[in-house]
Amino acid sequence: MPTTSNRGATLHYETTGEGPTVVFVSDVGYGAWLWGWHHDAVAGPYEALVWDLRGTGESDAPAGPYSVGTLAADLEAVLADHGVGSAHLVGAGLGGMVALRYAHEYSRARTLTLYNTAASGEAVDADALDALALDNGPEASLSGAFSSQFRERATDLVSRITEWREREDATGGAFAAQAGAMTDFEAPPLYEVTVPTEVYYGLSDPAVPTDAAEALARDLPRGTGEAVEGRHCSFVEHATAVTDRLVAFLDEHADD
Repeated sequence: MPTTSNRGATLHYETTGEGPTVVFVSDVGYGAWLWGWHHDAVAGPYEALVWDLRGTGESDAPAGPYSVGTLAADLEAVLADHGVGSAHLVGAGLGGMVALRYAHEYSRARTLTLYNTAASGEAVDADALDALALDNGPEASLSGAFSSQFRERATDLVSRITEWREREDATGGAFAAQAGAMTDFEAPPLYEVTVPTEVYYGLSDPAVPTDAAEALARDLPRGTGEAVEGRHCSFVEHATAVTDRLVAFLDEHADD
């Protein structure tokens, strides 16, 4: 796995496939496992790039606080190290905020796909976000991420997700620093983020209210919004339908 560094943190990333680069930016606490379904759908006609946010997986976990600006600068360091001239950004929660900030400050973003993201950290339910931490225990921490129907139906998959989380997820101070970055976020002027953007949001997401995600889609000049059944990881629970839409969106803008 290649590495680069930024502001005192070594950052690990991984790439697969060839073609236009699609970069996945994770949510608070979650490791690269979060993008396994999307990665498989994209890698091939596109280059899929997955990186560990500082505090997560194989990247360093310097003491907080963290900010979305720092995480966007980390992303710029990764893309510069890999020699990426332009990229499609896919971000969830905190990762969606990082993608927004990145698209405003740097020149490489071609499109944005945002899951369960708000334009302001004030809209995020901080208690519900904290409840997603692995420190609360595997079962309790998944209740806000996936519907009860999914957890009861896909027990083998839930067990594998728990194993992946124990290897990769941020815990303790690193989780708190990432959560603080999310709740402290304030988006740049959205009218200045002019790349094509699709916003998806879980209808039962306890951390990011639907009205906040809908407002984000409405306020972006080239934004569209789409509701998905489920909770904070609705885009994983309904990965087949969501990734089909993602690939269609990427294909539509591949020549932009």
